[in-house]
Amino acid sequence: MVKGKSPFNLLTCARSNILALQPYRCARDDYKDDGTNILLDANENAYGPGLALNEDGTLSITKANGIANGHGNPDKPNLDLSGLNRYPDPHQIELKQLLCNLRNTHTHTSKSLRPENLFVGVGSDEAIDALLRCFCVPGRDKIVTCPPTYGMYAVSAQVNEVEIVKIPLDTTRAFALQPEEINQALSSDPSIKLVYICSPGNPTANLIAKADVQKILEHPTWNGVVVLDEAYIDFAAEGASLAEWVTEWPNLVVMQTLSKAFGLAGIRLGAAFTSPEIANLLNNLKAPYNISSPTSTLACTALQPDSLAVMESNRAKILEQRKRLLKELPNIAGIGRFRGGTDSNFLLVEILDKPCGQGGRPSNETALAVYEGLAETKGVVVRFRGKEAGCEGCLRITVGTEKEIDRFLAEIGHVLDELFQGKREVDGGKEESAKETAANNVVA
Repeated sequence: MVKGKSPFNLLTCARSNILALQPYRCARDDYKDDGTNILLDANENAYGPGLALNEDGTLSITKANGIANGHGNPDKPNLDLSGLNRYPDPHQIELKQLLCNLRNTHTHTSKSLRPENLFVGVGSDEAIDALLRCFCVPGRDKIVTCPPTYGMYAVSAQVNEVEIVKIPLDTTRAFALQPEEINQALSSDPSIKLVYICSPGNPTANLIAKADVQKILEHPTWNGVVVLDEAYIDFAAEGASLAEWVTEWPNLVVMQTLSKAFGLAGIRLGAAFTSPEIANLLNNLKAPYNISSPTSTLACTALQPDSLAVMESNRAKILEQRKRLLKELPNIAGIGRFRGGTDSNFLLVEILDKPCGQGGRPSNETALAVYEGLAETKGVVVRFRGKEAGCEGCLRITVGTEKEIDRFLAEIGHVLDELFQGKREVDGGKEESAKETAANNVVA
């Protein structure tokens, strides 16, 4: 059969904003997990899942009984593979109640979260996208982001054809939020529907002041939603989460995830705490079975007392290694200031073009050379963030295990010594700038 000429033209058939999308790049695009690399680039939990496991990595039979496809007794979860021919629970009430129990600390309100305050999705990314689809008309409405910040807000906005108004964090005040500037934008532009705030920030690792969030919520005329992304909240001070505060504010959304402190990035489970009215909208527009049975069961398991104890133990180890990095990393020649805060499982640090005692200054060229040298010759992968606002010469370093930090501290010292002794080259020019942009564009 002779194939006729098709009238199909991808360039005129597809949406123009989708054709213009830059390829999404994630942490494993540049450097793979080959079993030998030290991966300090994606803010994963290097101590493993926050689950009470047997030595062989399986769930204990005595602790695993009775729940399949999101149904049953959430106190005794069991991953029932024989039930995978059935669709999962579309409502996930048991899981939502466990998440409420976790965040009902009554630190910020006497009211309690209930399952109707929750949307659960495929990581926080589903909630980011769902909120845009829920509140923003493509080609008309806008959102506010506060760079430097998590890159998925911009990716989702472009997919949904929503314009971004950027109001940077204050780089002179440890990347503090600028609520007065945000409120001014909200007053002058009613097409702004969402304000995305990352707290603790990524890549800044700083907790946003509650009072600054409240100033935006108290705007007298703005009809929109404040979205607080608390992916890293469990590494901040006790009681820092504002999740339960959604019971006091009808236009507040607080997003969280089990990917970080809980060490469950592989199950892709995120949550959005909000008013019952907003949660109802989000639940109405989601796919009917967006949370798989294995994801639901493992999430419920992670929220049981014995697994929470594992998570808390792992978190304590991470905080100890974070303290160690803060103390020992500045002793290495060529390391500059820590930027931002210390409220997360990563740190943002300047790399200098020469040792501090010789007048070294933050340098993107040197930082990129260190990033590449560590990954390509030492098997240690960190994240270059030098192109972000206020982050000149910065690397973002995930806090790993004690052995991983041992190796990282040794290898970054070796790479910097080789650079300063001229044994490694620091590139420059247009090619250097392009490499910096490519390294910085990884969304993680």
